Amino acid sequence: MNALAEKFSAHDVGTIFLYTHEAHPGENYPHLISMEQKFHHARALRDLIGVTRPVVLDALDGACHRAYGSMPNMSWIFNRSGTPIYKSDWSDARSIENALEYFLDATERRRTGEILAPFHVERLDLRNHDRAAFYKGLERNGPKAVREFRAVYG
Repeated sequence: MNALAEKFSAHDVGTIFLYTHEAHPGENYPHLISMEQKFHHARALRDLIGVTRPVVLDALDGACHRAYGSMPNMSWIFNRSGTPIYKSDWSDARSIENALEYFLDATERRRTGEILAPFHVERLDLRNHDRAAFYKGLERNGPKAVREFRAVYG
């Protein structure tokens, strides 16, 4: 996502990383009880995965996360007027890149005088599911996170 943000910054596309909470809290990164703790968790995650985009913290009660769908790894694209033009229940760089290229092309087509009318699309994208990396993230949070996840999902 960092490379994607850098690539599209030349087109005046701004990006943020919204830190909501740990999806699977454990002993090392427990359930959040203060904004100070949330700041610490967000900073640690930023450093661990190398986020170079601005990191914004959601409210402690997760108000933003709930308002935008409550999925664990969502991505949204908004146009300049604040209208959502892309929503995904999982952040996948290839899907987001495809959407950004499409909307930048549409902007250019409008600049050349083409009249475009909006319509709604739904599609099912596919992402790489790296189970080993996922479990590594669970282990970072602590044995409790691994135990609880395995108890529910096997």
